[in-house]
Amino acid sequence: MPYLNEFSSTNSPFDMTTTHEFLSLCQSADDLGIQYSKKISYFSRNIVARHQRFHLLEWGSPSLPHLLLLHGGNQSAHSWDLVSLHLADRFHIIALDQRGHGDSEWARDADYSSHAMASDASSVLSELNIDSVTVLGHSMGGMNTLRLAMQDPHLLQRLVLVDIGPELSDAGTKSIRNFVTENREFEDLDAFIQNVQKYDPYRSKEHIERTVKYNLLQRADGKFISKRDHGPRLATTQNQRETSDRFSIEDTAEISQPTLVIRGADSNVLTSEAANRFVQALPHGELQTVPKSGHNVHGQNTSGFLDVLVPFLMK
Repeated sequence: MPYLNEFSSTNSPFDMTTTHEFLSLCQSADDLGIQYSKKISYFSRNIVARHQRFHLLEWGSPSLPHLLLLHGGNQSAHSWDLVSLHLADRFHIIALDQRGHGDSEWARDADYSSHAMASDASSVLSELNIDSVTVLGHSMGGMNTLRLAMQDPHLLQRLVLVDIGPELSDAGTKSIRNFVTENREFEDLDAFIQNVQKYDPYRSKEHIERTVKYNLLQRADGKFISKRDHGPRLATTQNQRETSDRFSIEDTAEISQPTLVIRGADSNVLTSEAANRFVQALPHGELQTVPKSGHNVHGQNTSGFLDVLVPFLMK
């Protein structure tokens, strides 16, 4: 079995609260002092939209206000697990594995632009009969959130953009690319865990060990590979995608919804100066900086992230 984690293998929802993975997640929450309800709904689901199969994690009752969570590049819907666990008693949460990531299908046309991913998100929401939502996007998912706000502004009530903006540090984005390039396949999991520890000193080894299964799968030759599309055909579309995904400060004037920008205090991707320029350009922007975190704010200091997120969501 190549998969290291459990998820629905059919078109029927799979109850994740019955799994050892859920107990492991609750243990991480207990370790970090993150509060959560003992009685919540948490399902793994598959949906076909735009001729592709998408995997998503659905938390909470559909009768509650809707949240759509879009993960960063080389991550998955499970990057939001601690956040979702905390919020599931107050919100209906859709954490989407975006195309080519996690347990969703890889794109046959190799189109991983923000245009394509925003259209995916809109179509998935339509399949779920959700026509009004607050969207949280981290890094790549934040770019897709911005694109979604421009393509389908009627859908979005509010935006939360995590460590992303129109102006990004070249040094920070290069650091991410280097880590991804150097960590695509391994003979054993311990080597990958050790590399993650060096790259991400904010999380404990125990937490990394509990989540590593969501980022890797085991190939037929026994090697562990990162769970995203790294196909050679992507090289021909990379420059085109990066050009099409660019946003300018001027573009942000189109974002009419209340927007919270959350920056990691130690981020080398979104500088404090760039974050301030971004928020000042937004018609209804607010900036919050979370201490003891870098680019992956919600995973590196989840409690601090929730401290600034929840008041915004509850307004």
